[in-house]
Amino acid sequence: MMTSEYGLEKKFCRIGEAVTLTEGCRIEGYASLFGLTDKGGDVVMPGAYGKSLARLKAESRAVRMLWQHDATQPIGVWDEIAEDGRGLRVKGRILTEIEKGRDAAALVAAGAIDGLSIGYRTVTAEKDAKGQRLLREVELWEVSLVTFPMLPEARVSAKGETLGAETLRDLAALFEEARRTLAGR
Repeated sequence: MMTSEYGLEKKFCRIGEAVTLTEGCRIEGYASLFGLTDKGGDVVMPGAYGKSLARLKAESRAVRMLWQHDATQPIGVWDEIAEDGRGLRVKGRILTEIEKGRDAAALVAAGAIDGLSIGYRTVTAEKDAKGQRLLREVELWEVSLVTFPMLPEARVSAKGETLGAETLRDLAALFEEARRTLAGR
């Protein structure tokens, strides 16, 4: 977890096969996964985004799509953001009409950028017996495409990329580690 000059916290999510890029600019996947501990010791709990998303909708405001958490570099629009049983699912468009958008789309398609990260403020959290911070409610501000994510459970891939045996073994090992972690709670 990092904090910006505006007091926003940032949580990175690196997720495999969860983010896809189609038509050179459409992107979808998970910006946050529930129940997994990130490198900062934080765990986002199911339902953490619900009130924030409802408030944004009621106020006709949007979560911003940024490049590397830089508020001066919006690169697209999130058309859909919703919680499901797995995490915070996002769908949007990288704007290739702008230079940074073209750069971002090319880097994602090439696999050079493989992470999403949320910018948020913690509303409600508590520490568990392991010292992990359980995020119960957060105020979501932005979802960025990033280079270095904090949640390394999987990785972003461009649509059409084939998964080799090594990648599948790595994913299976990550799922097994996550299963053991969840079983230990």
